[in-house]
Amino acid sequence: MRYRRNVKYFTGQLDVAPFASVLLLLVIFLMLHSYLAPPPGIRIQLPTATAASSPGPTNPDLVVAVDREGQIYFEHQALQEKELRARLAAKVRQTRGPLTLLVQADAAVKLDVLARLGAVASAAGVREARFETRPPLFPLRRRPGEPP
Repeated sequence: MRYRRNVKYFTGQLDVAPFASVLLLLVIFLMLHSYLAPPPGIRIQLPTATAASSPGPTNPDLVVAVDREGQIYFEHQALQEKELRARLAAKVRQTRGPLTLLVQADAAVKLDVLARLGAVASAAGVREARFETRPPLFPLRRRPGEPP
């Protein structure tokens, strides 16, 4: 049995208007989805740590960030060491109790910057300091029977 074909090949001209309108919509969506200005803030790449998570500090904490170049930030402001010491000392006097310094340091920060930061915090009256880390993206797999 033979069926009749109802399909006819297109022999006319292709209309470009629908393609142009879809392309224009794609451009608009991409522009709205992208950043026209970079997001505010500083970029800090925290170092990774494979140790088990320890409980957080029980004392109130003060957060200090150190970027890749060694610039110190406290309360969303870039500060020098003298200003930081004065502000930390004021916070210690206000709380009248032990405070924990929470350091968010970039992985590329040199050790002397962190040592100076510890000295400044100690001079201001802060007795405990903790470094923030991030967990690894993919935890290590243990073989069966291997101790943790």
